[in-house]
Order: sequence, then structure tokens, then C-alpha cells
Amino acid sequence: MTDVPQRFAPIQRLLHWLMALCIIAMLFIGVGMVSTVAQKYLPLILIHKTLGVVLLVLVLVRLALRLHLGAPPLPADLPPAMKLGARLSHLALYGFMIVMPLLGLGMLWAAAYPVVLYGGIQIPALLPQSDYAHTLFWNAHVYLGLTFFALVLLHLAAVLFHALIRRDGVFGTMSPLPQRQQMKPTE
Repeated sequence: MTDVPQRFAPIQRLLHWLMALCIIAMLFIGVGMVSTVAQKYLPLILIHKTLGVVLLVLVLVRLALRLHLGAPPLPADLPPAMKLGARLSHLALYGFMIVMPLLGLGMLWAAAYPVVLYGGIQIPALLPQSDYAHTLFWNAHVYLGLTFFALVLLHLAAVLFHALIRRDGVFGTMSPLPQRQQMKPTE
């Protein structure tokens, strides 16, 4: 019988917070990219592509760790609808973290743009050039990116709800800070 973890493992927490910072950066870089034609556009694209590929690799590592190490249970007194919402929103977050970089890569490949990352690493094209596919991937990447941002805000709202209103320990399972020890009453 395996023990149910009370907190996510340190590596899971580290990856979560590292990826959270990178995803927020990606969302703002993406908005900056589509709103400028200035010289800073090209460095933004290089950062966005590189970070996107890194995030794709990291989310696959996170999924493997989640399957291997598990996750702490939600509070027993959490209403069933909220438990379902938590599970579905986490599935959606993982889905977006996988789909968004793949859409970005597909968009570049379909436009016949070379995917060159920092350090000169080049990812070979896996799709043929297609104006139709490029437009489809571009639109999906932009609109799903905005949807992803909304989901991230919903996730943040849920974090604040658990940390400040319910105070049910959910935030503590992923908190980067050391958990305070419960004081046991002396006999």
C-alpha cells in the first residue's frame, strides 16, 4: 500500500512555480509580439519559441512525476462540484500546456519558418508548408492563448479562495514555502 502524499514532492513544487513564471512571461511576450513590428519583435520571437519548447518538455516531465508520485487529496469537505471543477481545470491546464507549444511549432512549420532556438538548436519541420494550415494554427494559437490566460486567472482565483477564504490547506500542498508544523497540545 502506498502512502497518500500530504504535499507535492519538492521537485513537483519547483517545476510548478518555475513553469508558472515562464507561462505568465510567455503570455505577455505573446501579446507583445502581436502588438509590435519594432526591432524588439525578433528577440521576442526567439524567447517565445525557446521558452515554448522548454515548457513542452517540462510539462511532460511534470506529467510523468504526477503519475509516479501522485498528488495530495483534496479536502474531504470540499463540495463535489468544486472537486470536479478542480480536476477538470487541472486537465485543461495540462492540455493547454501541451497544445499551445505544439500549435506554435505547427504554425511555424506550416509557414516554412525554421524553428531555431537559443544556442542555434534547430528543430526540423514535421509539417509541409501550407498557407491554410499556417492560418489555422495561428488563429488557434492566438485564441487558445487568450483562453489559456483566462484559465490561468481562474486558477489564481481558486488559489486565493483556498488560501484566504477556505484556509483548507490546498495552497500549502503546492506552496514553495516550508509548511508550518501543527502544534500538538501538551498533555
